Amino acid sequence: MIILMKNNCTKGQIDHVIAALKDKGLGANLSVGSEATVIGVLGDKSKLNTENIEVMDGVEKCVPIMHSYKLASREMVPEGRKVTVKNVTFGGDKLVMIAGPCAVESEEQVTKAALGVKAAGAQMLRGGAYKPRTSPYAFQGLEDEGYRLLRKAADAAGLLCVSEVVDAQDLDAAGKYCDMIQVGARNMQNFRLLRAIGRSGLPVLLKNGIACTIEEWLDAAEYILSEGNQNVVLCERGIRTFETATRNTLDVSAVPVVKERSSLPIIVDPSHAAGKRSLVTPLAMAGIAAGADGIIVEVHPDPKVAMSDAAQQLTIPDFQEFMGKLKKVAAAVDRSL
Repeated sequence: MIILMKNNCTKGQIDHVIAALKDKGLGANLSVGSEATVIGVLGDKSKLNTENIEVMDGVEKCVPIMHSYKLASREMVPEGRKVTVKNVTFGGDKLVMIAGPCAVESEEQVTKAALGVKAAGAQMLRGGAYKPRTSPYAFQGLEDEGYRLLRKAADAAGLLCVSEVVDAQDLDAAGKYCDMIQVGARNMQNFRLLRAIGRSGLPVLLKNGIACTIEEWLDAAEYILSEGNQNVVLCERGIRTFETATRNTLDVSAVPVVKERSSLPIIVDPSHAAGKRSLVTPLAMAGIAAGADGIIVEVHPDPKVAMSDAAQQLTIPDFQEFMGKLKKVAAAVDRSL
């Protein structure tokens, strides 16, 4: 349930409502926006008499939230959340571009990629240090050394950086080197990891699982939010379908559905959805046209020698052309890149 406050409510009235909730053993999540002031009620609402709340000074009305995800719902923050990572903001008019190699392979490789994507207009560098792979014999990443090299390359190029965490025990190392952490598709429902990330407070990019529903995805985000971490950005990376022409199927419809149901920013990953370099640009364009708040894309200095996902990684010249095309689509939907 949420408590919608009147437009002219005072801080004292808000504090009084929150105190009344706490007296009943309930939690309160306050969201003050330009459109509305909303208090989210957390806990067993059977303890609460909504009629008593609605007659309190400053209260407009109580509104039930029927979703299992409360904090992630659009009702909680009607105007949508913005997630700021240092000088980069997700959910604003300016789209966020994250680019870099699938995996950190060497200092030379990741530094070349960082300098190349920075020159073309990216704000963040991506690169896998820990690589959860389908086969145990595939390249698994450089682990903590990968984090260190990613950070060094990002600093050299003047970029922020994001990398995946696969286990809660890796959070300290990731937090030391990364500005934002990523939860991949395989770990979207690793609830112990999600809770640990929630307690860490680290900004997180949460990818959807390959066979999850949007409700399950938002429930996963709720695990992080419920631990007090509101710095959550969703990432549509494609889902598994019967189609074999692409690696996965990019669910473009997930973008407007998430925008309708949730307050969280959402970006699109066309690289993992396509699995083919030639499809990355049109899928990214579709994502922006659908309302995505940014793109994360794989870029390698020389994809032919990449140790993972060679077929889907753009070259640096490819990425420069890619950015030019995306800027036109962004302008058409009143966004900038």
